Amino acid sequence: MPDFTVPLTCSALPLKDFLRRQAGLSLTLWRKIKTNGTLAINGQPAAVSDTVYPGDTITVTWPETSSIIAENLPLSIIYEDEWLLAANKPAGMLVHPATGERSGTLGNAIMHYYSLQHYSCGFHPVNRLDRNTSGLILIAKRPDIQHWLNQNQQYIVKQYLAVATGIPTPACGVIDAPIGRKTDSIIEREVRPDGQHALTRYRVLENFKHASLLEVLLETGRTHQIRVHLQYIGCPLQGDDLYGGPVDQINRQALHAARLILPHPVTKQQLDLTSSLPDDLINLISKLGK
Repeated sequence: MPDFTVPLTCSALPLKDFLRRQAGLSLTLWRKIKTNGTLAINGQPAAVSDTVYPGDTITVTWPETSSIIAENLPLSIIYEDEWLLAANKPAGMLVHPATGERSGTLGNAIMHYYSLQHYSCGFHPVNRLDRNTSGLILIAKRPDIQHWLNQNQQYIVKQYLAVATGIPTPACGVIDAPIGRKTDSIIEREVRPDGQHALTRYRVLENFKHASLLEVLLETGRTHQIRVHLQYIGCPLQGDDLYGGPVDQINRQALHAARLILPHPVTKQQLDLTSSLPDDLINLISKLGK
């Protein structure tokens, strides 16, 4: 469990205020610590009302439990350190168990891996991908790390590779169009005036006769954002039947989370994580190029 050092530039303040405001612990995690965790200042047991001073070291513990069943599934780990893990999720796999589907997910695979390594970690994904989108998932090993990354999403570069129907004009552009839930649908989204702000950048990497390979950068993180925005400009993803893409060449949306660039939440050094295109997208590009 983590230690936090009170910066020398910080004024004396209550322990709770330091952990919530300076260390950035979420309210949910703070409640867990207060109810079932422990607190120490410079190695001595502490109360939430105690005062901390510049240079103090605060040690925090809390119970880590998970309802996710550990399951021995194939797992491709791209990166791992004491605080983070990045995995390559295949198309067809959910990130997290859902109602009616409690097994076969990335979360189940990660919990099995943790059990083999004797890690007492919960499953804390930082980004999410649709079931049929492949690629990088970043996972925090502690909830406070997950919370910090979620609060600093603007510093995380999320790059995708996508095979679109048609060729966007211009070849490099920005799609700035609000996205909201489609009326009478719990799944489908659409561009609509009352939707949430959504901004997507794209660049054409390769042209085919009736399709194109795109590099896509997400500036916001709306549900189905890339899929909706490409449909909006008349270039739906290959294989994306929900948003009008043709399904004769591939049976899932041709979208891959290829790269994540971010400041490490602890070391502050830049992390640059990449994931190669899976075989089905390589085969699709090969067919389209003939």
